[in-house]
Amino acid sequence: MKIAREDVLRVAELAHLELGEAEFESLVRQLDSILTYVEKLNELNTDGVEPMAQVVPAGAEAAERSAGTPLREDVPGPCAVIDEVLAGAPDPDPPYFRVPKVIER
Repeated sequence: MKIAREDVLRVAELAHLELGEAEFESLVRQLDSILTYVEKLNELNTDGVEPMAQVVPAGAEAAERSAGTPLREDVPGPCAVIDEVLAGAPDPDPPYFRVPKVIER
């Protein structure tokens, strides 16, 4: 697949990238390579393959989970390091802190 120069310029603009000519040409090659690979993936027969929203099926038992990575329930808890984090902030106002604006567009 050949990607249009205008498309690459638009992607760079959306990503807030300022590219030199060499970087631009490299980005063109990289994006073209990615899109060519995606075209190959589109050729795969996925009939009978159900879409997945989660890697682990709902209700799977711990013994059935692969890769040896046990999952735990996502329960919010107290933050034990908040005082240390806020101590390094320029303008702390617990539980938040302000930092200088670094991106201007």
